[in-house]
Amino acid sequence: MADTAATTHDADHGSDAMPKRDFLKLVATAGAAVGVGAIAWPLIDSMNPTRDVLAVSSTEADLAPIPAGQAVTVVWQGKPVFLRHRTEQEIKEAEDVNLNQLPDPQSDQARVKSGHDQWLVVIGICTHLGCIPLGNKPTDPRGEYGGWFCPCHGSQYDTSGRIRKGPAPANLEIPPYAFTTETKIKIG
Repeated sequence: MADTAATTHDADHGSDAMPKRDFLKLVATAGAAVGVGAIAWPLIDSMNPTRDVLAVSSTEADLAPIPAGQAVTVVWQGKPVFLRHRTEQEIKEAEDVNLNQLPDPQSDQARVKSGHDQWLVVIGICTHLGCIPLGNKPTDPRGEYGGWFCPCHGSQYDTSGRIRKGPAPANLEIPPYAFTTETKIKIG
């Protein structure tokens, strides 16, 4: 009878051994998955931009206080952005330019938003060596073409921000922007 009890006990123990082993494997696998997730989540989350970076990723500007013929400078992503309220004469001069005479041919219509021809928005960094051109203040020299003048090396831009004279190889860059209202824009 002792042999029968031992056999019964071994049989019971044997039937419990497989499910217990499976349970331990399941617990170990689940623990490993949680551990990998606990390590991976902070790593992946650290790749997201921080709040201060997101704050400067876009800039809003009110155009209402800028009188025709004047410009202001706002900062977007650490770069100066020139917002110019162009006069009818400045627009006409920019539209009448023969594109074949431009070092970097681009029409005026391609540089402004449709229906908002009076507003020119350009990044205020000379495309030659990264200087900041003059022309936003009423007392600044604007060069022969009435736009911006870079005193460092003599590059001159017209009222559409296109390079007209000097060593700069390209027009002033246009940042991504959109009109949120008739007098407000969001850059970025």
